[in-house]
Amino acid sequence: MTVKANQKTLHRQIRSQFQGKRKIPFVATDHEISHGRDITWTLRAKEAPEHIQEAWSGTSWIVDVTADGTRDGKPFHATHLFITSLRTTPEAMLRQVRDRWSIESWHWIRDTQLHEDAHRYRGNGAGAMATLRTAALNLLRLDGFQSIRAGMQAVMHDITSLLAMALRQPSQEPN
Repeated sequence: MTVKANQKTLHRQIRSQFQGKRKIPFVATDHEISHGRDITWTLRAKEAPEHIQEAWSGTSWIVDVTADGTRDGKPFHATHLFITSLRTTPEAMLRQVRDRWSIESWHWIRDTQLHEDAHRYRGNGAGAMATLRTAALNLLRLDGFQSIRAGMQAVMHDITSLLAMALRQPSQEPN
């Protein structure tokens, strides 16, 4: 579970466990160079103190993940805190965190480019619209658009362009 700053007490308790020269028994790093980013990810984990384990049943580890480097040539730094019941290697835990962020980035695209959170569809309409948005995003990616914004601008006033993309894509159905 991600621990954000709005969870003031827990956030402060975890942050304090990673400050100073405390021994951090589990560390993993990963380096990424892609999409205008050069970032080093560092995960530090340790067993959750008793007071956190008591307040958050099932918690076994507290985790601090930092990302340092550059994005589009500008310095970048982010720190994220987590609690988890997962018992695995630090490398596997870092992969889990990074995989989760890739999903979050997909949701970020859906909200910022398609304004999905602003929609107020109910019932079957919500599922139908989500399916259509997902199909449109996938078609834009399959057609080679690296930028969803550019892809949306290319087809937003011409539905036949979007439908033509669907017809150009090879079928994924089994023979």
